[in-house]
Amino acid sequence: MRAMILAAGRGLRMGPLTVEVPKPLLRVAENYLIEYAIFSLVKAGIHEIVINVSYHGDQIKAALGDGKRYGATIFYSEEKERLETGGGILQALPLLGKEPFIVLSSDIITDYPLAQLPRYPNGLAHLVMVDNPLYHPHGDFGLHNGRLTMDTQPTLTFGNISVFHPEFFTHCEPGHFRLTKLFIPAIVNNQLTGEHYQGTWYNVGTPEDLHLLNQRAREDSNLRPLASETNTLSN
Repeated sequence: MRAMILAAGRGLRMGPLTVEVPKPLLRVAENYLIEYAIFSLVKAGIHEIVINVSYHGDQIKAALGDGKRYGATIFYSEEKERLETGGGILQALPLLGKEPFIVLSSDIITDYPLAQLPRYPNGLAHLVMVDNPLYHPHGDFGLHNGRLTMDTQPTLTFGNISVFHPEFFTHCEPGHFRLTKLFIPAIVNNQLTGEHYQGTWYNVGTPEDLHLLNQRAREDSNLRPLASETNTLSN
């Protein structure tokens, strides 16, 4: 099984922090933000990783290299112009192969055990949902008997952890588009499964988030193991 880490965005909400440095290379507990995703994948036995790059992509490639020091092989999908989440995955499909693959964002830190994701979802995709964060109080979709719905309450927020069948992108045209464009029709057609994860999950979207997470990395027992186990990776 292969995986893809989404890392092409600039992270505009980070303001001056991402003028010279791409968001995936911001530091949390002395490690690159993206390294937490790499570490989680390798821990789950996923050693072939595709990373899409665009904004300051050369910096990401130089920082991570071929992945050997992580016990992985990293392939890069380079986007001349950022293609957004959906377009970026579509372009990377030749690198991801014909089997279902994991996709996660480079700006989340979580202790979700990626090894428990279904290798062959009972549908076109499987999404990990989390409790609605303060910045997204109304959530995205409902969850009923393991299926995502548009009308079940309460709603939950997509946690940016997922498994896709390549067929999910069969009717897509190359270019710039978001995954959300595909989610709603697939949910209406009962083609997406999901689960509710209530463990540690942080999304790093703003400088305040980054500052708070660095504080919590020193105090939160759920984050300290992640930080300590990846402590030597970026140095």
